[in-house]
Amino acid sequence: MIATIRFFFISSVVVFLQISSAWAFESFVVKDFKVEGLERITVGTVLNYLPISINEELDGKRSADTIRALFKTGFFYDVRLAKQGDTLLILVEERPAISKIEISGNKDIETDQLKDALKNIGLSEGRVFDRSSLEKLEMELERQYFSQGKYGVIIKSSVTKLDDNKVDLSINIAEGSIAKIRRINIVGNQVYSDLELLNAFQLGVPTILSFLTNNDQYSRQRLSGDLESLRSYYLDRGYIKFTIESTQVSISPDKKDVYVTINVVEGDKYTVKDVKLAGELIVSEPVLMGLIRIRPGEYFSRRAVTESVAALTDRVGREGYAFANVNTSPDIDEVNKEVVLTFFIDPGSRIYVNRINISGNQRTRDSVVRRELRQMEAGWISMEKITRSKIRLQRLGFFDEVNVETPSVPSVSDQVDVNINVNERSSGSISAGLGFSQTQGLLLNASITQNNIFGTGNRITAAINNGSVNKIYSFSYTNPYYTIDGVSRGFRVFSRSTNARRANVGRYTSDVYGGSVNYGIPLSEYSRTTLSVGYENTSLGTSDFTPRDFLDFVDENGDQFKAYKLSLAWSYDTRNRAIFPDRGTYRVISTDIATPVGDLEFYKIRFRESRLYSPFKDYTFKLKSDIGLGDGYGGTSELPFWERYYGGGVSSVRGFKSNTLGPNEGNQPIGGSFKVVGNAEFIFPAPFARDNKSLRLSAFFDIGNVFDKIEDFDQTELRYSVGLAVKWLTPMAPLTFSYGIPLNDKEGDRVEKFQFTLGTPGF
Repeated sequence: MIATIRFFFISSVVVFLQISSAWAFESFVVKDFKVEGLERITVGTVLNYLPISINEELDGKRSADTIRALFKTGFFYDVRLAKQGDTLLILVEERPAISKIEISGNKDIETDQLKDALKNIGLSEGRVFDRSSLEKLEMELERQYFSQGKYGVIIKSSVTKLDDNKVDLSINIAEGSIAKIRRINIVGNQVYSDLELLNAFQLGVPTILSFLTNNDQYSRQRLSGDLESLRSYYLDRGYIKFTIESTQVSISPDKKDVYVTINVVEGDKYTVKDVKLAGELIVSEPVLMGLIRIRPGEYFSRRAVTESVAALTDRVGREGYAFANVNTSPDIDEVNKEVVLTFFIDPGSRIYVNRINISGNQRTRDSVVRRELRQMEAGWISMEKITRSKIRLQRLGFFDEVNVETPSVPSVSDQVDVNINVNERSSGSISAGLGFSQTQGLLLNASITQNNIFGTGNRITAAINNGSVNKIYSFSYTNPYYTIDGVSRGFRVFSRSTNARRANVGRYTSDVYGGSVNYGIPLSEYSRTTLSVGYENTSLGTSDFTPRDFLDFVDENGDQFKAYKLSLAWSYDTRNRAIFPDRGTYRVISTDIATPVGDLEFYKIRFRESRLYSPFKDYTFKLKSDIGLGDGYGGTSELPFWERYYGGGVSSVRGFKSNTLGPNEGNQPIGGSFKVVGNAEFIFPAPFARDNKSLRLSAFFDIGNVFDKIEDFDQTELRYSVGLAVKWLTPMAPLTFSYGIPLNDKEGDRVEKFQFTLGTPGF
């Protein structure tokens, strides 16, 4: 700082002396210019800054202006003027240029960031060196480190002169350690104790977990956040006149310890006497009053007031008043310690949508995007509808990102455009594989799936699978907008041969072929019903190793069946995305009925629900439930064994081998007609790849089992497991790994801690 003052003082004296001598300059008409002392700067650059031209008279005032103009460029240490006949002689001494900048010792602030900061103040390689800018940078760096709690930082800079009027700059930073908080004192609090108030703080004295939370590391920004939390703590509990009078932060002489003192005035606790509405009420008063979160008789709460303002603003915005203002005016009664709250509503002008512009969709047709929109052109703008439109586009699964902007239309005060930019993702996959096994022979599998064929939004899937469990040939097609109202239609044909032994269940084989047609009908913005009619032809094969339970069913009903199935499902979906959603609910109730027209009569009812919460950004808490029930009716005494439920595995109770939970016969799982499974999962980004949108980690708790009949349900027979899982969206398909630890496995249970699957487990 002293060096900077000295530099400016000397520079001012030099300029003053030069200008003083310029005033004594003998006037003459300039016929030419001559510049001496230049090394890097061109003559043209100097002449460009001169406030005088050829054939103009140079007097004392104009010579002073000339010197001042050249000094102002920052290129020169010294500027002098002289007369040489009719020529103005300009004698200059250039400042040195920066040849190289070296920065060392910095860890918290990256070198590239520092160089950008240097460049912003004119210090970069090739530019003119100005020592005052370097000293400004040192002070700014100290301020940055101080804000991070590193009060012991030492910044040293050196300038090395080189030939050709150049210099090298070297900046060495000794960051030091972050000062630790030793004590936080709150002075003036009578109602709440220090311990109660400090529980709301991020900062605190060292604890056993401080090495994880860093709560004991002082930061000016974190202290500001804590002061706001303290203020909110009181304002949300009725103390409307609470104030923080002062905050003192003192540092120990060794700059390693910090002591914080906060002086507060609590004031009195106020009760809400009345709540009123004023201004232009676009929506009826009863509707608006129902949105207010604070009522007469309650203690004043700033949080409730803020939530009320947001709810009122959103509701008025649904009527097209996108820029409505809602302000709160408290009328305080100091005697009775009461407050009357008045919410003033200023809706402003109604805003209309001029154009909806879509960009970024290289494959997907505009019509596919537009049919998902709930905001229409020429209509009132509704932020609720725009948000809903964005969510619907995200749930298609066609796009990685959907961004929406609403810029004003130039020269029009009551219109905006809606600009929707999408970033397309691969909506299809092609896979093929070929192998050989002594037990399975030649293995062939191939599939093609396109969720957005030719950009129409329609879905096709064709698959051939010659695996150890199933040999499948199938083709399906779905048009999600068979009608303009969003009624979908699809069909499927398939042929499947199954060797159940490979799936860890009782031994039998089956050959099934059939097809189905389905229609989906939207019932509301969030719910729809699906009706499906299908036909299946089933042939069974048994052996000496087939469980007796399966053989009894075959003896009673035969081994050839024709089934005409009727399926009805209702779904409710408020999830915000198709891939890795973090908010919303997905609920499905489905019924499959084999009608009396066929050879068998049975039904299956299934309830599935998934609820997602996002308490923090990038962190999601997920609760899932899956309950299935089935039985025979009419001439069929029980649920056919190939239609039974099984438990265990990646999409059920992890840590137990797939399909092995539930009833067994001779150590062969035979399934049951009642299944109950629950999952709780905490999903978080990978610490080593936080920005990777295709990778998620989770910690889970699973519970469930399968029972022969619903009346056999016994909660003591439920199995539990905990563990970790990894979900990765590979270019081929979703890949899931899990490591589950059973908590109450019993004799006969098949434990399999590490499991993985290719595809989407569960829902």
